[in-house]
Amino acid sequence: MIRKIVDFRKLNSDLLNRLVEKYPDGYDDSDIISFRNANNEVVEAVEIKTEDTIYLIKVGTRLEKAMEDFSERDLEFDDSQVDLEVNFEDEDDS
Repeated sequence: MIRKIVDFRKLNSDLLNRLVEKYPDGYDDSDIISFRNANNEVVEAVEIKTEDTIYLIKVGTRLEKAMEDFSERDLEFDDSQVDLEVNFEDEDDS
């Protein structure tokens, strides 16, 4: 299986969608994987798996905002495209 470390700014819509599906309410400390990179800097990431690849997606406040924006964008719709039919019947006042 291929392993990749990816900055969230380089995520395609499929990976961002998988990220939002896996962490619909956001991620917490137990979801974060910490490791040191080649420059001996601490990197924090969350894991997303596809059929052939394990992605470690670097985390931060910008990632949280990107996930929120992506999720909200999916929920938006144009209500002008919705057909509503309303029938009012006269009440019989006997």
